[in-house]
Amino acid sequence: MTTADQQPWPGHPKGSRAYRHLLIALLFGGLATFAQLYSVQAVLPGIARDFQVSAADAALSVSAATIGLALAVIPWSAIADRAGRKRTMTWAISAAVVLGLLLPLAPTFPSMLALRFLEGAALGGIPAVALVYLNEEVQRLHAAVAAGTYVAGTTIGGLAGRLVAGPVAEFTDWRAGVLAVSVLSAVAAVLFVRLAPAPRGFRPVVRGQGPKLAERILINLRSPRLLALYAQGFLLMGGFVAVYNYLGFRLEAPPFNLPTSLASLLFLAYLAGTVSSRLAGGLTVRFGRLRVLLASIPVIVAGLAITLADSLPVILVGLVVFTAGFFGAHSVASGWTPRLATVGQSQASGLYNLFYYAGSSLLGWAGGLFFVQLGWAGVAIFAAVLALFAGTTAVLALRGSETK
Repeated sequence: MTTADQQPWPGHPKGSRAYRHLLIALLFGGLATFAQLYSVQAVLPGIARDFQVSAADAALSVSAATIGLALAVIPWSAIADRAGRKRTMTWAISAAVVLGLLLPLAPTFPSMLALRFLEGAALGGIPAVALVYLNEEVQRLHAAVAAGTYVAGTTIGGLAGRLVAGPVAEFTDWRAGVLAVSVLSAVAAVLFVRLAPAPRGFRPVVRGQGPKLAERILINLRSPRLLALYAQGFLLMGGFVAVYNYLGFRLEAPPFNLPTSLASLLFLAYLAGTVSSRLAGGLTVRFGRLRVLLASIPVIVAGLAITLADSLPVILVGLVVFTAGFFGAHSVASGWTPRLATVGQSQASGLYNLFYYAGSSLLGWAGGLFFVQLGWAGVAIFAAVLALFAGTTAVLALRGSETK
């Protein structure tokens, strides 16, 4: 006879205390993760001046962390399958905070890049596990909405890191700016650990039972639908990071000549992503995931076109539109991934993040080549082509997947 303990965990219902605590905890986890990951993006010109390197080389401080994260998500997902979701995220976020506090002490550019790589590898434990943890712990009906809420929280983290680092660096230097973000992240990490509910839907993977790790990875890499979702992360994130990497260089040069503190305020456009990711999660219930995903693509392209203007207010409008479109698409694709996986949901989510941050690292850096040769127009065209390619891939591979 099946006992109550053997019944599948239905998940915390929307509105319950545990549901609220889980989302708030993941918000703080996302804040700690993405504040650290992208804090240096607001101080890239300062890093370039301090170490006497080019704009593209300075952007390697972003890419080093995202490469580390991309390489670490699969190992973290394997750890989470055995040790548990919350425990794994606690280990990851604690290590990242320690490395973040050491970063301002880096004496040379190579040592700074090495610390950023290790910091990114530690941070990989949060995005690698968060959505799987969420899907296991909340009711299936509300999973897409909850995922959208989590992604909204990550935008707040990315915004906070940039808004804190930029103004602090303006009055001191980039090291003080990064240190301030690390302290903020340490506080957020403590709140995450205290608020996250103990897992109830987690079932550990037992050695010798079920497919091995390599098999789970290969199964997810053979799925055309999952590959299409991975492509969304790779292409869209690549364009997104390219835009935010090089916009600061454009605005701190003539004719704008903005100081770092004011240029960093443009990251307030991230608030559009906070709204759109949450909104996209709700719209999927009504219109389906694919329609919402595809509707985000023209929004991205339109925003990029608007940023070609020479008026600062108009550029800000374009950045807001672009950011809203990106996070709408990312919210749908990332939340859809563990739902489409038939085996190894943790690895499927890890692979999405691997491609997502590989795009951030490779394509985000490659955007600098277009910036050097063609100026801002080159970056905008580059990001628009990536978005159109992502949309085409989704149309071809994801039809008929709405019931998943």
